[in-house]
Amino acid sequence: MAYVTPTAEETAPTVLIVDNNPMSLMRLQEVFKIREFNVEVCEDGDRAVDEYIRIDPELVVIALDLPSLDGHLAALEMREHGGESRIVFIASRRLAQVAEDASHSAGAVAWLEKPISFAVIEELWGQILGPIPDAPGLEDLDQLYPEDRIKPQADEGVLHLPPLPGMPAIPLPGVIIDPLLVLPGATLVASATKKPKRRIFKLLVLLSLVGVGYLIYAKVSGIAPFV
Repeated sequence: MAYVTPTAEETAPTVLIVDNNPMSLMRLQEVFKIREFNVEVCEDGDRAVDEYIRIDPELVVIALDLPSLDGHLAALEMREHGGESRIVFIASRRLAQVAEDASHSAGAVAWLEKPISFAVIEELWGQILGPIPDAPGLEDLDQLYPEDRIKPQADEGVLHLPPLPGMPAIPLPGVIIDPLLVLPGATLVASATKKPKRRIFKLLVLLSLVGVGYLIYAKVSGIAPFV
């Protein structure tokens, strides 16, 4: 069986850089390419957790202020999933205390102040490669955002519809509706066809007038009427 020597890219460690600042992303990519890392980039906190699970990087460099899911919670999700990745937070100076607290909570190996330079990475490289601290924030993860963390799944079973109210029957002229065929809850509007009483009465009046006219005509003309 032939032995295939792995390429430098295949043996190089991978860093997942998560930031939505284009300038910061560009600078970090340059820094870690110089250190011969395979670089993966993500700009969204929620998606970063999926990318972490997919690629299993050796190092995660993640900003705190991210869309959809902030860096602290994203890092806790990564730590909960497991793995031996080292997490480094990056933040501006105004978020220094937040970065300190997040580093302790998520068990980050370090946090770096923006803008990041190669000299800063070189200075803290020993700390970055040091032991991975525990993440005490995992115990409070469910309380941090319980509604967003557990997403309800769509019910793929039978579609449940509310019962429809009884529909009233539509009255149709000249149609007799059988009460046995009316659905429960329906309203009976038409029950029978109208009888032609008025038409029969008019016909009788007309025949009476014709008869009277005939008698008058027979008397004037001297014609003997029918007996």
